[in-house]
Amino acid sequence: MIDRLVALFLLSVVLGAPFGVASLWTMELVLSFVFFYPLFMSSLWIFGGIYFWMHWERHWPWEAGKPAPPLSGNPLVSVLVPCFNEIDNAESTLLAALNQNHTNIEVIAINDGSSDDTASLLNRLAAQHEQLRIVHLAANQGKAMALRMGALAARSDYLVCIDGDALLDPNAVSYLVAPMLEHPRVGAVTGNPRVRTRSTLVGRIQVGEFSSIIGLIKRTQRAYGQVFTVSGVIAAFRRVALHRVGYWDIDMATEDIDITWQLQRDHWSIFYEPRALCWILMPETLKGLWKQRLRWAQGGAEVFLKNVGSIWAWEHRRMWPLVIEYALSTAWAFALLLTTVLWGLGHYVKLPAVLHAETLSMASFTGLLLTAVCLLQFGVSVFIDRRYEKGLGGTLFWVIWYPIAYWMMGVATTLCSFPKVMLKVRRKRARWTSPDRGIK
Repeated sequence: MIDRLVALFLLSVVLGAPFGVASLWTMELVLSFVFFYPLFMSSLWIFGGIYFWMHWERHWPWEAGKPAPPLSGNPLVSVLVPCFNEIDNAESTLLAALNQNHTNIEVIAINDGSSDDTASLLNRLAAQHEQLRIVHLAANQGKAMALRMGALAARSDYLVCIDGDALLDPNAVSYLVAPMLEHPRVGAVTGNPRVRTRSTLVGRIQVGEFSSIIGLIKRTQRAYGQVFTVSGVIAAFRRVALHRVGYWDIDMATEDIDITWQLQRDHWSIFYEPRALCWILMPETLKGLWKQRLRWAQGGAEVFLKNVGSIWAWEHRRMWPLVIEYALSTAWAFALLLTTVLWGLGHYVKLPAVLHAETLSMASFTGLLLTAVCLLQFGVSVFIDRRYEKGLGGTLFWVIWYPIAYWMMGVATTLCSFPKVMLKVRRKRARWTSPDRGIK
């Protein structure tokens, strides 16, 4: 009940303010919030990324092609690979996982009731590689259940989880596990996914997005102590930490966001390790991108509403910035919708002064300022990420389309997902379907 009351309050603040519900929230304040909130967040990410690089990253040894430092004690590491209809990608993914510079590993592929020939492919590969084991599920149970089954089958205290289409860098396992060996309170480490589908504008924009947006966000969040989510495509977990929180929730749309919040609420730290590279496939069509981002938005809303009513105890104070950031981002999406609608209506209907939204009156100045800040953000990200991927500077041309393509996508998915999750009465098991993995 509390989570729905909080959600209704957020909507009422944005939607009800211009009608006099909150006298302090004039249209001028709403417009200022709409225009300047993205500028504030971009600036925060820039300074957070620079701080992370200055304080930690620039001191870390790393050179392309050079093996990572050996793991202390040479521990066994289990690599879990949930697979659903991965006939086109599973072999390359598993071979990359088996080809780690840290050789004391076991790779466990979980066939989650695939309807294609994935099962036969996995059995053939297991016969050829003694470090590979297969778990077959009779029916599709969803990624969270597949990960649970893999964790039960694993023999290691350290679990590296990747998607069935991801290609691990040979040093990825070493860099993911090292922080957990060095710091006993680290419950998870999230890696650095790099996009390899680049045949369309949608794909090329995402190359820049994962560097200039997602990479800087994770660096910033790690700098102030808490991470909104590990990367579902590449993350490592300490088994005892997972056991304490009950492993992955099978009812959540995005198991990676939920497990991140569960671990941090249980006072485990989560590190971001940019040297743990993983090459991934991403949607290259607007339809595929929409489905992916809608699922992400729904997962974020589910986790927010699940936690917002019980997160305010002092012991969870380090989680408050995440809650506030998500609440402001959601309010911004609804505020943008409101001002856009009122601005449009103002051209056809004479509205009261309190409802008059002169949206474009601020657009010229803030648009120029936003462009400058975006270019600065992209430049900072290229400087920081240049050693992990060559030629990132060439993506700047494509990333200039990011504010239009992805901010609007983010607004649309938030507007669609948040009310749906807020009003949902009955949850169903979260099962997956084969996503858009780029143009073949």
